Amino acid sequence: MPAVPLTEWLRGQDDQLLADLLRARPDLATPPPADVAVLAARTGSRASVTRAAEGLDTFTLAVLDALVVAGADSSPVPVDAVTALVGPGADPSRVRAAVEQLVRLALAWGTADISVAPAAREASGLYPAGLGQPSDALAGVDIPALLDELTEADRRLLTTLAHGSPVGRTKDPVVSSGVVVPLERARTPVQRMLAMGLLLRRDAETVELPRQVGLALRGDSPLGTVRLDEPALRTSRHPSSTVDATGAGEVLELLRRTESLLESWGKDPATVLKAGGLGVRDVRKLTRELDTDERGAGFVAELAFGAGMIADSGAPSNAEWLPTTLADPWLTATPANQWATLAAAWLDLPRLPGLAGMRDAKDRVLAPLSDDLRRPPAPAERRRVLTALAGLPAGTGVASPDEVADVLAWRAPRRGGRLRDEIVRWTLTEATALGVVALGAITSAGRALLTDGPAAAAKRMAESMPEPLDHVLVQADLTVVAPGPLEPQLAIDVGQVADIESAGSATVYRVTEASVRRALDIGRTAEELHELFRTRSRTPVPQSLSYLIDDVARRHGRLRGGAAASFLRCDDPVLVAEVVAHPAATRLELRRIAPTVLVSPLPLADVLDELRKAGFAPAAEGADGEVLDLRPTGLRLPASARTRRAGLPTPPSDERMRDIVHQLRAGDTAAATRRGRTVSLAAGSGAADTAATLALLREAIEQRGHVLIDFVDSRGVASQRLVTPFRVGGGVLEGRDATGDAVRQYPLHRITTASLIGT
Repeated sequence: MPAVPLTEWLRGQDDQLLADLLRARPDLATPPPADVAVLAARTGSRASVTRAAEGLDTFTLAVLDALVVAGADSSPVPVDAVTALVGPGADPSRVRAAVEQLVRLALAWGTADISVAPAAREASGLYPAGLGQPSDALAGVDIPALLDELTEADRRLLTTLAHGSPVGRTKDPVVSSGVVVPLERARTPVQRMLAMGLLLRRDAETVELPRQVGLALRGDSPLGTVRLDEPALRTSRHPSSTVDATGAGEVLELLRRTESLLESWGKDPATVLKAGGLGVRDVRKLTRELDTDERGAGFVAELAFGAGMIADSGAPSNAEWLPTTLADPWLTATPANQWATLAAAWLDLPRLPGLAGMRDAKDRVLAPLSDDLRRPPAPAERRRVLTALAGLPAGTGVASPDEVADVLAWRAPRRGGRLRDEIVRWTLTEATALGVVALGAITSAGRALLTDGPAAAAKRMAESMPEPLDHVLVQADLTVVAPGPLEPQLAIDVGQVADIESAGSATVYRVTEASVRRALDIGRTAEELHELFRTRSRTPVPQSLSYLIDDVARRHGRLRGGAAASFLRCDDPVLVAEVVAHPAATRLELRRIAPTVLVSPLPLADVLDELRKAGFAPAAEGADGEVLDLRPTGLRLPASARTRRAGLPTPPSDERMRDIVHQLRAGDTAAATRRGRTVSLAAGSGAADTAATLALLREAIEQRGHVLIDFVDSRGVASQRLVTPFRVGGGVLEGRDATGDAVRQYPLHRITTASLIGT
């Protein structure tokens, strides 16, 4: 039976199917098609068909290939014939479901007999299902009988082409000459197959296996080796609480590293390479500071960049990577909210951090934070991986990232490009470092991030994190162990008087003379430090720690400095004399202005640093005599709009889809109706044109006819509307929309043309 054109088939569908089609294939709706004929042209275009096929799984693609092989692009094909081509293992009901999916996407149309657009053949590649072009010379030939007469060498040649590429290259002189020798004179397998018509010459070095021969050799598997069923995932079950707790432990380590990066670059910014990105030397330095590997350091930098907390200073020369003003509110936020900021930035990050360290086509190393890592499809691919994990029961972990890659490759074999499987592995590695995935399973916070957004995810992460501790364990070797996350104020207090020696689920601090002096420098007193350890340690405070605090405090602050540019004062003239006699006094240009006072033209911070290196223990004081904290606060860049992350585009609303479908119906109605004269209300038209337009609209009202208007709405979207007008005045046309059957008002200044058509 003759094929129903795609245009007529679309025209016969209901509005809901058209709206679903536009939603499933959004490229068809941009810009809105004027009528169904335009929609059909877009639907059948090669680019659109290829894009839609990228979302099909292996089985559905096999059904589409079967339709193409069966010739559905030229005449309708029964569904039963498609089932036979897919293979003996194909369930007919499953084939029918795949056909229905293709119909919903308008990649195929029909009911019992199915048609596909000619572009489906191009979208399937030059050789659909690995089969060559049909040969007219083999029409009506008993191919199995011919194959039975072949020698082992001849059959082996054809079998190789049938189960691989149908095109082969050869140096046989007969192929080069283009002259097919008679069968009785053929000497090689290629010559014999050409003489029998079982091979076709394509050019001087290429032969092709005809489709009929390939199908005959494949036997019960006409489409070749097709994996009709999705690969099974090996999984393991864990209590959800265990998964969430493991993920929360990773989060604490990630937050520590991010804070370290912001602190480090606030004091000593990294250099921006001339080509953009972070240099090898800075990556290695960051690796040491964060106590991780180069890939982990680059990932933390990419996270901070994606969250807008670091940016390129943009200086004409010597540009640097600096924290932005967004870093300060992040540093003061709760751990759960800190994590949510980073996780949301990662989920929508249009970059692939995993590319860092690889080489491009020119053999150049791809640097972290460079534009070379930008890949706009990355957020969609990331969500696809997480959605696959979210489809498993809670607490169910996958055994291997490679198995997840295999499953996703089966679900969308034409999607992802050459990095498809690598993206899956990178995503799972990064998600594990973020606490979105733990033990191979998606965490509760990760699931909430994917479905409900950062706010809900932060709440779930807060529930997963261990309760902050109000105590530490002081050891005899002057180490302080925090067996878990500390309360914010306690973490600040301990961080002031001790240095982190190792971090993780349990953080180990070490108290040294320098760390005690640092605490005293910022205004803490010896008594406050004793009180801190006495009240917050669950273990007895060792005498060695008490002696250390008292000894440093006894020497600390006896020598005090101020700005003159700077000054030093001391109640002990002997100590002042000792400072003056030291070689450092010459470098600092110290001058005694009183028995107990010295001044210097150098900044106070430089004077104090030099004296500390000389073995003294000075402290800074303010105008009121109190101890000052002279530590640098860190450099900051203003956060600009370009540093803020942008989420995925919002899908069109149902109302917008209905409007587009109404426009399609209006365009069809207008195209099927005889059109009368047309006038323009475009900007710049004269008063005479305006009068003619009003006359046309009044004529339509008197005749109870219709007008087709080109209308631009308040969002600047142009469309055609078929309207039955019944009033015009006050700068407004009022009438009934012939498609939506609703009374609407159209400002005349938004109408560009109006055409009078029949009643």
